[in-house]
Amino acid sequence: MKALVLGKHGTLDELKVVNDYPVPQAAEGHVVIRVRASSFNYHDVFTVKGMPGIKVPLPVIIGLDMAGEISEVGPGVSKWKVGDRVLVNPVNKKKGLMGEMLDGGMAEYCQVAADQLVLMPSGVSFEDAASLPVAYGTAHRMLITHKTVKRGDRMIVLGASGGVGTGCVLLGKMLGCEVIACASSDEKLRKLKEMGADEVVDYTKTDWSKWAVEKYGKPQRRTNDGGVDVVVNFTGGDTWVPSLRCLKRGGKLLVCGATAGYDPKEDLRYVWSFEIEIKGSNSFYDDDLAGLMDLIQKGQIKPVIDKVLPLEQAAEGLRLIQDREVIGKVVVTP
Repeated sequence: MKALVLGKHGTLDELKVVNDYPVPQAAEGHVVIRVRASSFNYHDVFTVKGMPGIKVPLPVIIGLDMAGEISEVGPGVSKWKVGDRVLVNPVNKKKGLMGEMLDGGMAEYCQVAADQLVLMPSGVSFEDAASLPVAYGTAHRMLITHKTVKRGDRMIVLGASGGVGTGCVLLGKMLGCEVIACASSDEKLRKLKEMGADEVVDYTKTDWSKWAVEKYGKPQRRTNDGGVDVVVNFTGGDTWVPSLRCLKRGGKLLVCGATAGYDPKEDLRYVWSFEIEIKGSNSFYDDDLAGLMDLIQKGQIKPVIDKVLPLEQAAEGLRLIQDREVIGKVVVTP
């Protein structure tokens, strides 16, 4: 079968499309799916480069997120049948992440444990479903599962043009929030406005935290006046203290990652003086994925897909992710 294979860690040049990768067979408790769509995440870039402390069994087919049709059912599997349309939760409970510790979705076929499958509604496309797990699943858990935002809240989304960011913008608008999206170019800001963002800020030209204070007022320690209700911050690093500074009394700082640094400068005075709630969110679960597909089925959200590419162009798709040249997701159709 055709597959995008990583033979050794390094640059994206190490990714090769091969035509003779062995087709997987359905083992006990597993199925094989015919992959119809798979999407990239920045995590795939880390997998290619290699991450300290994580020993990836090479060669490996990359790609965490995938959706497809069951082509073979292994012994001991009773809930699923050939032809079922399924989304895959990329977290294998015994071995780790698909596309890292196990072969992933950038191939024509993939073996998947039966307990990783989520049934796809008829009105959800493979491309939309494959966009969901890592990015939109994380956003859903952070905003909806944890019930952190409500109608009328002002919410700043940092890194709003990426997968998690666009998910937060769409879900925030659906929940009735006033969304302020921060990104790094005029083109990204334009597309974020088209997606429904109420305000957009180019963080390369404007101090977004000071902008928020100037627009909404300085947060007050004794009242709920000034500032914003929520900041979504999955960057960490130098953005951490500015996030605290623009939150109103009783505001929430939501964190699900630390792409710019996990050990930022801290200022605890803001946390206690303004009674700020810091809420962490880790990963996603089947309920998050099923909930997202239900929202798509009902027409309440539509995942943002920048490009849909054939497998032969998959490495270029990951380069676009690496160089942050896309809005939302890059999907591959093997």
